[in-house]
Amino acid sequence: MLKGKTAIVTGGSRGIGEAIVYRLASLGADVAVIYAGNTEAAEKVCDKCRTQLGVSAKAYKCDVSDFNEVKETVAAIKADFGTVHILVNNAGITHDGLVVMMKEEDFDAVTDTNLKGAFNMIRHCSGLFLRNREGSIVNITSVSGLTGNAGQSNYSASKAGLIGLTKSVAKELAPKGIRCNAVAPGFILTDMTGDQTDNPLLKMIPLGRMGETEDVADAVAFLATAKYITGEVLRVDGGIAM
Repeated sequence: MLKGKTAIVTGGSRGIGEAIVYRLASLGADVAVIYAGNTEAAEKVCDKCRTQLGVSAKAYKCDVSDFNEVKETVAAIKADFGTVHILVNNAGITHDGLVVMMKEEDFDAVTDTNLKGAFNMIRHCSGLFLRNREGSIVNITSVSGLTGNAGQSNYSASKAGLIGLTKSVAKELAPKGIRCNAVAPGFILTDMTGDQTDNPLLKMIPLGRMGETEDVADAVAFLATAKYITGEVLRVDGGIAM
C-alpha cells in the first residue's frame, strides 16, 4: 500500500513512535526515524525495519524544537531517500506540575518540543510535499488537548495547539493535494507508563482498559492512506473523551 513512499516519524525510537514506524514499514514505506538521544534504540528500530520488514530505514538524531537543526535533518533525509511523502509528528515530552508552581522553563520546553517541533517539521517538509503535489501529515496530539488535564497545563496547551495547527495546515495545503490530520490518544500502555492495573483512571474509560501502541499506529496508518480525509482529529482513547 505504501511501497515506494518515504515516511518520517519523529520520536520514533520507542513507545508509540516505534509502533508507528513498524506499522508504516509493514505497509511497504521506507522510514526515516528521528530521535532525540537514544542512538542504540533508534538503530535497533531501523535494523528491524530492514531485516524483518524489508524496507529502507535510517535514524537521524535531531532536536525537533531547533528550527535550523530540523532544516538540516530534512535536507539529509532528502539526500538519502530522494523525497518524503508522509510526516508523522510524534515527538513529545512532559514536565508536569500545577500551574501555580510551574517553572517557565518547564512550560517552554514542553511547548517548544510538542508544538513548535511539529511546526518546524511541517515547515521544512512542505516544500517536498508541494513539489510532489501530494503528502500526508499526521500530528500526534492527545485527549488532554481536547479536555485539558489538571497538572498538565503545558502539555495540554501544546496538544491543543497541535489541533489548531492541524486544521490551519489542512486548509492551507489542501489545494495542493496535501492532507493534514491528527490522532488524539488517551491512556496508552507503554514502557513509560508501567503497570496501571490499579489505576483508578481506568474506571473512566468506557472500554475498561488502556490502549496499546498498535492502536495508535493503526489510526496513523489509516489517516496516512485516507485520500479524502483532512483536518480531522481521530480519538484513540477507549471513549474517555466522548
